[in-house]
Amino acid sequence: MGQLIETVGTGGPILVALAVLSLISLTVIIVKWIELWPVLSGAEDRAKAIRMWQQANRKDAIGLVSGQSPADRVLGFAMNGLSDGLRPALLDSEIERRGSAELSAMHHRIRLLEITAMVSPLLGLLGTVLGMIQSFQELELAEGAANASILAGGIWQALLTTAAGLLVAIPAAIAAGLFSARIERAAQSIETAVGQLMLAEEAARETEGAGHARTS
Repeated sequence: MGQLIETVGTGGPILVALAVLSLISLTVIIVKWIELWPVLSGAEDRAKAIRMWQQANRKDAIGLVSGQSPADRVLGFAMNGLSDGLRPALLDSEIERRGSAELSAMHHRIRLLEITAMVSPLLGLLGTVLGMIQSFQELELAEGAANASILAGGIWQALLTTAAGLLVAIPAAIAAGLFSARIERAAQSIETAVGQLMLAEEAARETEGAGHARTS
């Protein structure tokens, strides 16, 4: 490591910082990929559960939304709240709170990837500027007697940090974008599931009311 830092001159500390950022970014990407993989699962079971709910088969409907996705958890709470007769205003508030909590959990560490994608090219550029400064200082001290190979060596060492910064930033930016898109789809799944449940609940009440009217 010490020899590498000496070889790249003033860009050495920058490369070390970029290597640390790369390891952190790769770790976050792997962790978030594992965490976000199941967030869109269970769509068919949720649709089936809502049809059961509309048919007044509430117990089986609740048992069907026991998956691991955020939409399953929020929908399960909404179903339990309706079954327990929770007041509409309180139920809506708690559904919104739980939905926000799920979104916050899914967004956890995404900001770190975005910061890495933003900072890494700047660190690379800083290394390049410092390397160029060093190269021209050496040229000045040589009073114009430095050969082209020495100057070229200083330039490639300087540009190396820019390339390293881009190599760290590009995967982080791509991962952050893909993860954010998946989180948006998961948020839409939560809204869709809860909205369909409320429509099914209203339809079930109307059916039940019509049945009582015919009986009377």
